Amino acid sequence: MNKPMLLIVDDDRNTREGLEKTLRDNYVVLLAESGEKALSILEDAKVDLMLSDIRMPGMDGLTLLQRALARPSQPACVLMTAYGSIDKAVEAMKRGAADYITKPYNLDDLEMRLGRVLKSRKMETENASLQEQLDRKYGMENIVGNSDAMQRVYETIRQAAPTNATVLISGESGSGKELVAHAIHRLSNRAHGSFVAVHCAAFSQNLIESELFGHEKGAFTGAHERRLGRFEMADGGTFFLDEISEIPAPAQAKLLRVLEQRSFERVGGSKSIEVDIRLIAATNKNLKTLSEEGSFREDLYYRLNVVNIDLPPLRERRGDIPLLAMHFLKHFSAENAKDISGITPEAMDILSACPWQGNVRELRNAMEKMVIFARGTKIAARDIPIEIRGHAAQVPASARQSAESVLAAAGPMDLVEKNLILATLKSCNGNKTAAAEKLGISRRTLHRKIRLYKNTDSQKGPSDQ
Repeated sequence: MNKPMLLIVDDDRNTREGLEKTLRDNYVVLLAESGEKALSILEDAKVDLMLSDIRMPGMDGLTLLQRALARPSQPACVLMTAYGSIDKAVEAMKRGAADYITKPYNLDDLEMRLGRVLKSRKMETENASLQEQLDRKYGMENIVGNSDAMQRVYETIRQAAPTNATVLISGESGSGKELVAHAIHRLSNRAHGSFVAVHCAAFSQNLIESELFGHEKGAFTGAHERRLGRFEMADGGTFFLDEISEIPAPAQAKLLRVLEQRSFERVGGSKSIEVDIRLIAATNKNLKTLSEEGSFREDLYYRLNVVNIDLPPLRERRGDIPLLAMHFLKHFSAENAKDISGITPEAMDILSACPWQGNVRELRNAMEKMVIFARGTKIAARDIPIEIRGHAAQVPASARQSAESVLAAAGPMDLVEKNLILATLKSCNGNKTAAAEKLGISRRTLHRKIRLYKNTDSQKGPSDQ
């Protein structure tokens, strides 16, 4: 097991060397006699924990603390003071110190405090890693497409996400409606609340009201105990109603009341329950037409349609097929430990010519199957399921040109992502917070990407640049 790296900063040599002898069994110990030397070490080494004196000639401990915490790879910082000054200690904690210790210190107490700080740092790192996994799964990083139609979708998501406006997502089955709903939630101020989804078509007319609003004990046969509804579960977060056109008329009336008054009663109950939710609805049908026909409440339709996001079917953005195919290829190759580097032009022609009636979901499932059963290091025409090849028996020349030109212009997915991030940073004058917001990713994710690009570039020789 690797030892954590500890940097000890103190202008007193005896103190530095004494602490090293005490702590070297549990840490890889680095020593610095000044703040300037400590910063130099931080440039070259990934330090987990920094233990620094506050009072030093030149750069003092508080300034060093501020400079160390401004680095992308922040060490946890513990400061020492010989003066027992509560003001200095409070100032250090305000500036981000994990703890402080007064001299003369008890070595057992010092070791205990350092261990506690490292344990806390480990938990924070694990939480940050989980957050990045959620960002990758549910943020806009997983919504792929460079077409004008998708650019409009991205812009609407960025504008709508920070608000509490109700959102109606329209699009065919498999076009990515729930993925967009997750992205809106992840980019909103409700991101730390629950995301609760209900697929309305999955419930009968008798069960949908109980599912949405809950019921009291004895409300109907089989209601042996009180049950909370999905609205209550989503309190403080986001509630996603998929295929909302399938909701029966009685439930539509109660849903309208929730949107207007943010309150409802459980089935069989009389107590009014208030909830704080942000509603996102999705449909693969034309709700306006249904409202005109009388099968969907017109007033509910207008309540839902505050912000509308219309997802185009994949056949209407064929230029995105090569990018999506490469995106899924990379994902499933890593997931299945397969060494597959690309897709042959002939195979890409077939994929681009397919009508993809099941949209992105169908393409994703097809790419997973192809990666699993591929017989070479590239997806070839022979690897494409026969039913998909049947749709593209006669591929027009324009389809080949379209696929090849998109990939030639964009390059591999890694390069597309890198160019987009660097261009956004440039447009924001290097402001990482603004760039992360514009890209729809967290600032932590942006820092991770930039570090990755720097490491990759530094490993390239002059001929690689």
